Amino acid sequence: MLGEEVWEAVVADWRTAPVGEGRMAVLVFLEKLTMRPDELGRDDVDAVLATGVSEQALRDAVKVCALFNMIVRMADSLGWDVPPPAVLAARAPKMLEGGYALSAIASR
Repeated sequence: MLGEEVWEAVVADWRTAPVGEGRMAVLVFLEKLTMRPDELGRDDVDAVLATGVSEQALRDAVKVCALFNMIVRMADSLGWDVPPPAVLAARAPKMLEGGYALSAIASR
């Protein structure tokens, strides 16, 4: 688990945050997936796996990234607002409990 100081470093500039080689490789991959998907190839996957990240962990990260990308695009296009921090904090326990399973999302 990442500590609060590491989280703050990620928010400030993820490229220089002390997250370890594997997490950094995943973040680089996800940025490319989000910003330049046409440039993504097998070499990018191999670079992440070479750091010790498992294929399943990379798949999971890609799924979460895809969901967030879709939600952000929908929110931007439909003018959805981000709930205030207190509302997000109230929802956090359920989010941690259920993760990204569709059945858990539906019950929130």
